[in-house]
Amino acid sequence: MAQPSSFIGKFFYRIWKTVDVAGRLLIGLIAITLLIFMVRGCVSGPELPKYDKGAALVLAPKGILQEQLTYTDPIQEIINEAQGSQIIETKVADLVDAINYAKDDDKIQVLFLATNGLQGAYGGISKYQDVRKALADFKTSGKKIIASADNYSQSQYYLASMADEIYMNPQGMMMLEGMGRYRTYYKSLIDNIGVKINLFRVGTFKSAMEPYFRDSMSDAAKEANIEWLGDLWSAMKSEIAQSRGMQEAKLDNYIENFPQLLKDLNGDTGKLALEHGFVDKLMSRGDLRQYMIELVGMNEKKTSFKQIHFHSYLKAKRPLVELPSTAENQVAVIVAKGGIEDGIRKEGTIGGDSTAKLIRKARMNDKVKAIVLRVDSPGGSAFASEVIRAELERAQNEGKVVVASMGGYAASGGYWISATADEIWAQPTTITGSIGIFGMIPTFQQPANKIGIFSDGVGTTKFANAIDPLTDIKPEVGEVIQEIINNGYDEFLSLVARGRDMTVEEVNQIAQGRVWSGIDAKRLGLVDELGDLNDAIKGAAKLANIDSYDTVFIKRELSEKEVLMKQFLDSAEISSSLQALGNNQNSNPVLQALTQEVKQIIDGFSGFNDPNHAYIHCMCEID
Repeated sequence: MAQPSSFIGKFFYRIWKTVDVAGRLLIGLIAITLLIFMVRGCVSGPELPKYDKGAALVLAPKGILQEQLTYTDPIQEIINEAQGSQIIETKVADLVDAINYAKDDDKIQVLFLATNGLQGAYGGISKYQDVRKALADFKTSGKKIIASADNYSQSQYYLASMADEIYMNPQGMMMLEGMGRYRTYYKSLIDNIGVKINLFRVGTFKSAMEPYFRDSMSDAAKEANIEWLGDLWSAMKSEIAQSRGMQEAKLDNYIENFPQLLKDLNGDTGKLALEHGFVDKLMSRGDLRQYMIELVGMNEKKTSFKQIHFHSYLKAKRPLVELPSTAENQVAVIVAKGGIEDGIRKEGTIGGDSTAKLIRKARMNDKVKAIVLRVDSPGGSAFASEVIRAELERAQNEGKVVVASMGGYAASGGYWISATADEIWAQPTTITGSIGIFGMIPTFQQPANKIGIFSDGVGTTKFANAIDPLTDIKPEVGEVIQEIINNGYDEFLSLVARGRDMTVEEVNQIAQGRVWSGIDAKRLGLVDELGDLNDAIKGAAKLANIDSYDTVFIKRELSEKEVLMKQFLDSAEISSSLQALGNNQNSNPVLQALTQEVKQIIDGFSGFNDPNHAYIHCMCEID
């Protein structure tokens, strides 16, 4: 590059060269620093958390309780966390493992249950029950459980009721509201904008798509929903009453007469919860902290009581490296959590191909004598569901025992993949059944035409351009799709009949898309036994005639890139740097909220990718 000849030109040229060199040096130094952190993290490994003898284990679940955490790119997860836009989830197994470790840990004196951050659970109440069961077992050690919150929602209190002592902020409220199933309906909106919903379904109770062709819940849906909701509510009420040593009638009275009871105490919600025995004492945050200091002692920094958060505790207690089992007899557990979609998917969504690959890995391992499919799914693609079920059946044909263990959800497609297992286990509060099928194709001819967009052309047959979002579906095409849906329902009935040793007619009577609780499913023959995952594993070992065995979880293998990034991010310095980057990015909270809403809508529709447009999906969330 030629240098400028003038004095001013030379002056600015030297400034530019100085800035350019400085910039290159800075980039190089950053790269070298990151490399040093990465190598140091890989060589030395993470430092294990330490905690004092007599400390409290802080069990503080955040967000949604999940069977399996949703996959997020590691770097993006750290940046999202810094910006406050991350997916907030807590894995039930992490809570249970921490509780189990603490039970026999002499250094842990008390379990401190903090529920402020708990928002709910994916699929019914069975996940709360898994944690409650672990808490009940912890109490057999003689150690105390203390629960605290500013306020208690119904789900938060459901967990907290297991505690020996329950504290609440004097300004707080404990609210029980029962269970409901409410949805938003769009038919009038869809009609107003001219979108045509082409719906194909089988099943009187198959209500997943009702919001698109109704403005209210059908009587059939109300009938089915109130029955399974009643079973779950009865279970929750009974367990809360038992935990607090009170009659269920007291809970009913608290709910039914809440306005008058509150009025009698001049609107003091904290005092109301205290007087009715739902909390043991009202304490401010400062008073509670002092109480805990008196109970377990002060931490080294003299800022609070001696404690360790359950995430740190697990890092201290779990093996650094999970070694593969060498046992001759193994029971393989495969988690199928989320909506079922065609293709390969990562954790949080069930991919037909990716889940079949995990099953195939277990099938081809001679040491695996039984496979337990842990199902926590409302269903999805019929095609992908059959890919999974067929792979399980192949394992059975090769001599493997296959057991389905139902978590919170195992409805519609979740039931399809379980239907032909050698044995099906469900929890009493599992949401299952929903044996039905539907197809839905929206077309946008009218709104497109209004803004000047048209579709036209010629084809050699009447099925050319069969499905075009800008034209109405031809009657012949509609007939074909409905026949596919009808055949899918018949196949569903046949699979259940074969797997459950029932006639097709018997299955049809309890199918029609109707949702059942686990306890009703057991009564109707849709499941064999009631119990949790551990019970199902024991049942699988019994069927395989093995007394001594290892339980192994078959998981997706991380790619080389993911392994490298995991090692890279083990360095605390790297995590801090990325969090700082996220914090420094300007963000508009309103825009973020709107973006998240749009993303959820897009993600919801992107999951409908069945090649035949046939779906076995249950919309059965609890409000």
